Amino acid sequence: MMKLIAIINVIAWSGFWAFGYLAITASGFSEAQIVTSALLAAAGLFTGIIAYLRLAQAAELSGYAQKSNQMSAADRNRAQQQGSI
Repeated sequence: MMKLIAIINVIAWSGFWAFGYLAITASGFSEAQIVTSALLAAAGLFTGIIAYLRLAQAAELSGYAQKSNQMSAADRNRAQQQGSI
């Protein structure tokens, strides 16, 4: 499943850069073509971000990547009550 998400991630970012470039540097295109390019670039951006975040989360859960260094809720509340944060 992670390989599928990684492939989706690569395709989404490729679409973002390709269609974003077309939307920005378009000369001689109709307004509808520019809007379509911009919408496809936005879809690639959002899909790429979501896929990347899912891959990062899966890497943390599998132990492949280090877990983020966050305090637990109980530790954070205790520290706030003591005034050390």
